[in-house]
Amino acid sequence: MNRLKEIISVAILAILSINVQAQSAKYVVLVSIDGFRPDFYLDKSWPTPNLQQLMASGSYAKGVRCIFPSVTYPSHTTLITGTFPAKHGITYNTMPNEANKYEWTTDSKKIKAETLWQAARKKGLKSASISWPISVGAEIDYNLPEIWSETNMADRKSAISAYATPKGLLEEMEKYAIGDVEMEDLNLSSLSMDENNSRMAAYILRTYKPSLLSIHIAGVDGAEHKEGRSGNGVNKAIASADHAVMNLIDAINKAGMQDSTAIIITGDHGFVNVEKTLSPNVWLTELGIDSKVGTTEPIAKFQSAGGSAFFHLKNSKDLSTLNKVRKKLAGLPLEYKNMFRIVERVELDKIGADPHASFALAATNGVYIQDNATGPVSGPKKGGAHGYFPDSPEIRTGFIIAGAGVKKGVVLDSINLEDVAPTVAKILGIQLPNADGKAAKEFLK
Repeated sequence: MNRLKEIISVAILAILSINVQAQSAKYVVLVSIDGFRPDFYLDKSWPTPNLQQLMASGSYAKGVRCIFPSVTYPSHTTLITGTFPAKHGITYNTMPNEANKYEWTTDSKKIKAETLWQAARKKGLKSASISWPISVGAEIDYNLPEIWSETNMADRKSAISAYATPKGLLEEMEKYAIGDVEMEDLNLSSLSMDENNSRMAAYILRTYKPSLLSIHIAGVDGAEHKEGRSGNGVNKAIASADHAVMNLIDAINKAGMQDSTAIIITGDHGFVNVEKTLSPNVWLTELGIDSKVGTTEPIAKFQSAGGSAFFHLKNSKDLSTLNKVRKKLAGLPLEYKNMFRIVERVELDKIGADPHASFALAATNGVYIQDNATGPVSGPKKGGAHGYFPDSPEIRTGFIIAGAGVKKGVVLDSINLEDVAPTVAKILGIQLPNADGKAAKEFLK
């Protein structure tokens, strides 16, 4: 019996030794800049000195292939799980609730795949997160989730306070990190949201030193929606995001973590300049199909996602309706056919897109697809959008990695969005066995 105990003890020590050796950095800071594009660090004319310094001191990819649709909430869930939407279950920004009303998904229980936060907890590592989409109730030690009041979307402050982990964490932030802020200071109405979120993340890094910290920096997305890929607002927003990154780097250094921390800067999608709209549900109306979502799901509809739309049937075996819609699409004038291509189910399966859609429309660059079921099929539009098929170069996001356990000077043409979480897991020596992506080992020592 003593001999057996000795063998077991040796085996346990061996396993622990392997885990320690597999962990190439003690800490990982994962930063997602919403609407982040590779040119923000590759083109030195952008006001991003901190991002460019990280790029020079570490490694980077010239682009990151996104998921489909390339929108915020599915993409951030891919970033934190390493899986495609078909596996993690978050297929769009808004999903139907019990009353069939489409609403923004915030409850982490809706995520069907294992997250980095859960994997870290399994290994006994502490995690923290600031303003990460779909993180309410997640297995995170220090969590200030992205959430807003049910009665006032402009009020994030009260909702963050209510859903913070541990309770009182936001009030602690106000006392020691950001001061007694107004409602607007934590809302998309102001770039101060990015500044305050980064200050809170910096405080958590210095005070609690979590092994994994994830933070979502949101301001760039709003500026690009308004102005497109360039403009004064975009310049200000990316400068603000860059300053937020500086706050994190400063905190890492002040905490004495600089030799044991890897930092990753990435995003959820790029951006495309838009010129006109397309409303495919108008074609359903012309066929006598009411696509409006009410208390029950309509028999058919196109669910738009900016640069794409996914065709849904209430009854997946309703071939009569499906054939009517396909015939309608086939007979469209060339001016409309040139605005999209049809992505069939086989292709959707290959990229892990919504498993419930019969097919999808991938918009041509410059075309923004909307839900309207009445009015003109197409009209003018300005600004920027995302949601496009991953083969669009402009929709690619960026990736910079630097710090502990990271090689310097490695440049890859492209990695995949689903590779980010496995790369983080590899650095921390944790496991994501069901991930669709693979760790970008080329970047790691």
